[in-house]
Amino acid sequence: MENLTFSSSSSFEEDLFKTPDHATTIAATSEMPFSACASGVSNPVRFTGRRTSHVNYTQARSQFRHHLLSKQKLFSEMKANEKPKSSHLGYSAMEICEKGTCTVKGCQEKNTTKSVVQKTLTSIREEFAPFHSAVRLHITGLRNDYYLNLLDWSYENLIAFGLNSSAHIWDGESCGALGRIDLSSSSKYISSVSWIKEGACLAVGTSDGEVQLWDIETKKRLRNMLGHVSVVGALNWNQHILTSGSRLGFIHHHDVRIPEHHIGTARHKQAICSLKWSPSGHLLASGSSDGALNIWPNDPGATMQSKPITSLLHATSVKAMNWCPWISDTLGVGGGMKDGCVRVWDVSSGTVIHSAETSSQICSLLWLPQTKELVTGHGLPKHQLTLWNYPSLTQVTEIYGHRGRVLHLAMSPDQRKIFSSAADGMANVWEYHK
Repeated sequence: MENLTFSSSSSFEEDLFKTPDHATTIAATSEMPFSACASGVSNPVRFTGRRTSHVNYTQARSQFRHHLLSKQKLFSEMKANEKPKSSHLGYSAMEICEKGTCTVKGCQEKNTTKSVVQKTLTSIREEFAPFHSAVRLHITGLRNDYYLNLLDWSYENLIAFGLNSSAHIWDGESCGALGRIDLSSSSKYISSVSWIKEGACLAVGTSDGEVQLWDIETKKRLRNMLGHVSVVGALNWNQHILTSGSRLGFIHHHDVRIPEHHIGTARHKQAICSLKWSPSGHLLASGSSDGALNIWPNDPGATMQSKPITSLLHATSVKAMNWCPWISDTLGVGGGMKDGCVRVWDVSSGTVIHSAETSSQICSLLWLPQTKELVTGHGLPKHQLTLWNYPSLTQVTEIYGHRGRVLHLAMSPDQRKIFSSAADGMANVWEYHK
């Protein structure tokens, strides 16, 4: 268990880190959700090329047909009886907002509540702002939880968004829905998602401590990696090593190529909010709810006795953070509700080299390599995106498109679009036209 010390002499703990036995996987049609198995798959993931993996599955043809037909029948019945915007447990949806003709309840009322002055100021901001909202989405099922990481945009231009017990997959180019991954039980929810850097393999963390790997092309779950016993709120890849962080403060390293996937453990005193491997892959940054930001060496075989290279303390939770893509060992961090400060750290010296006050909770942070700028997503009082020059950290502009805190930000592989999602149930795909 996560609150125990792991040792090679304990057979129970060794078993805990093994991948469970093989289970049946059901292939899905393009109109069905990607259905999860009841338990995990024992095979390691074998990466054979850029577009991912192949796993050998054995199952009787009759059993396959029986399960497939029953899944199709159940899905058809659910679609026939499904009510729009249902609030039952596990329901989730992403729907494109038609703006002036949108029929989603409350959408038009929000637009008409602005005064003439507010509308004028908004139109002026939109005309001259470097970000233009190309697509707006209504979202059902987004958890208003600061400690989760539910959005990722892959190098293959696929967007994954965790909503309740489903991960919705969208085409980043057309902003069209491609399908979704459904957990086997609606009593648990998706708490983190992360794409492998090359290919269509998606890692999914769950509220009951599972780390699942899915091949989006084949619509199959590749394996289910156990080891955590609490919410897995953060995931990040470093080539074939997947690092996961839990609500109990544990960091696990998984080598997805081998059956004995768990190869190392580190820990914080409190919940893991964020995990980021540096672009070079030689450093891991981990942020926790007690304000500790630890920098670890690339040592996947670490134990809980391992110490970080440095620990950088903050006044509150460290969730919004990202490595600078064009300057090595440089980490941008946004402070939480009691902090509200943007800091840029030189982790090699452990010093803050640039900072700016925002008087607001910072929930998300991205670097913009093309323009050498920084964008942050905020909570109260304005729920805005803020664009910053770097290295001066002078404010360029504020972008408004949400009425709840901007929990998640992700950037397209061509670095020209940004996906933002907020606690108000709205998401925006912004085009950057500076």
